[in-house]
Amino acid sequence: MATKIGIIGAGGMARYHIDGFRKAGAEVVAMADVSVEAATVSAKANAIEHVYGDVAELLASDIDAVSIIVPNKFHGPLAIQALEAGKHVFCEKPPAMNAAEVRDMIVARDKAGKHLMFNFNNRARPESREMKKLIENGTVGRINSAQAKWIRRAGIPGFGGWFTTKALSGGGPVIDLLHMLDLAMYFMGNPTPTYVTGQIFDDHITNKDFKGPWGIPDREGGITDVESAAHGFVTFETGQVLSFQMSWAEMIKREEVSVVFQGVKAGGKVERLFGTDGLDETAIDTCELYTQESGKRIDTTIEVEECQDMGRINSAANFVEAIEGRSLPLNSAEQGLQLMQIIDAVYQSAATGKPVAI
Repeated sequence: MATKIGIIGAGGMARYHIDGFRKAGAEVVAMADVSVEAATVSAKANAIEHVYGDVAELLASDIDAVSIIVPNKFHGPLAIQALEAGKHVFCEKPPAMNAAEVRDMIVARDKAGKHLMFNFNNRARPESREMKKLIENGTVGRINSAQAKWIRRAGIPGFGGWFTTKALSGGGPVIDLLHMLDLAMYFMGNPTPTYVTGQIFDDHITNKDFKGPWGIPDREGGITDVESAAHGFVTFETGQVLSFQMSWAEMIKREEVSVVFQGVKAGGKVERLFGTDGLDETAIDTCELYTQESGKRIDTTIEVEECQDMGRINSAANFVEAIEGRSLPLNSAEQGLQLMQIIDAVYQSAATGKPVAI
């Protein structure tokens, strides 16, 4: 029988999860949201039969798994609630508000004996899959260093909403734009982090000149208390190193979404540059490999199919295939924990002005 999945949260990302689950042969049978009206609209648009205003009622049904697409504050509690109800969990990024919550989620996963995965969708992009193959077959060799960027000139996702309210989001671009940090670590083999040095900046965070062309509506009287940009450096117990830049509002020429790495045998770059809405004709997908042969530089472009959804559909499909035993999972909860440990350390380092040991 097909895996039955319930969606928690009727936000815009739900359509990618639904398409991915169905691509893998699962049935999306229910949707829950605190706004029954929003859930009803989304369920109707996506041909989903059952609608719930209470997550407990959804979890009491005969579904096998849930997809969590809600503000960051509720990731941990909802995932634990679902796991304790015996359901597999696929959760939007970030894994949780902090590393401590992820540890609690892992405990619940182990007690339940179920899968807990996160939507690190950039791992499922065609460029990333091809580059990972080259890394795994030895073409690249050990990756000594990498640079991860997701930087924006004017990309604040609304003012006063949950994105900019630290109590609901956990932070600003450090948490929202963690994808390239995750992708860099994925390419590096997910080594164990040891030290983090980071600095955050709040310039422009309340300046509406720096609002992005998408996001959520401004909330009058709402809170905007997160950073606008962050820069830092991570060392790993293997000796590998990683630098990162993440920003919503920073004086740069253009938005850049990239991972560049330097391996012993080859270097590489995976980059995506968005257009005004992230899905228009100006989007560029780049996958390049850099080698030296007989004293000559060879720069190779790796051709892959276009993927306008940034791997979101394939990421959701992988979740179904993983819980059914048809594919290896693209990520693990332990890798989500490492990522949140680094993010926690960025904020701690910024607050203390000192490197933070993990």
